[in-house]
Amino acid sequence: MTDVGAAALETRGLCKNYGALAVANDINFRLERGARHALIGPNGAGKTTFLDLVTGRFPPTAGRILLGGADVTALAQAQRVKRGLARTFQINTLFRGLSVLENVCMATSERLGRAGDLFRPAGSRRDVIDRAYAALERLGLADDAARLVRELPYGRQRLVEIAVALSLEPDVLLLDEPAAGVPSTESGIIIEVIESLPPEIAVLIIEHDMDLVFRLARRLTVLVQGRILVEGTPPEIAANAAVREVYLGERAST
Repeated sequence: MTDVGAAALETRGLCKNYGALAVANDINFRLERGARHALIGPNGAGKTTFLDLVTGRFPPTAGRILLGGADVTALAQAQRVKRGLARTFQINTLFRGLSVLENVCMATSERLGRAGDLFRPAGSRRDVIDRAYAALERLGLADDAARLVRELPYGRQRLVEIAVALSLEPDVLLLDEPAAGVPSTESGIIIEVIESLPPEIAVLIIEHDMDLVFRLARRLTVLVQGRILVEGTPPEIAANAAVREVYLGERAST
């Protein structure tokens, strides 16, 4: 049973080691219900590794992961999805040879426990199609429903991936660089979509575009070398000398 007073997502003492290399080091993190939270840090800080641990892609070396107060550390990825956790990836993982609608229908069928219906005629799974179309309409993708994913511009493909994630009806949505590779002319669409997400969904964004981060996030966590350096509001993070040193140091070395 979900604890109504618990955070949407929490990690306690989360660690991941590969031999002597620690890529996640004692991470204690809370994502509150309905939050708009960003996880930032220089390249190699461990941000995507953190998402891999939270979603169950890799097991932690130590620590616990909780969803709505329930310990999911030992659960497989699919079980975490069924408990309300959804994720997009830095490089999209869509089925490029299938249509936009088919991609979203697959996720919707899984969410409804109707995955076996994919082998039946489309008319026999009207509820799945209706829910999938609703997700596409929310993101302005209904007109692209019959197009193959590979025919879409990359920015539209990123929106399809968000539609797939939303069709899972998540309580927690993890967005791994949603604007990565998206032309600047289309990044505004990504921002509008994230801003229009239902307020009850807790959103955690990993993003290098600081303009996007400071526009969308109400709270930021800075990760450096697998550790949390600091957490605070956007003004607090912008004024933090340690954060400026991390980013200026990175720029100076490139």
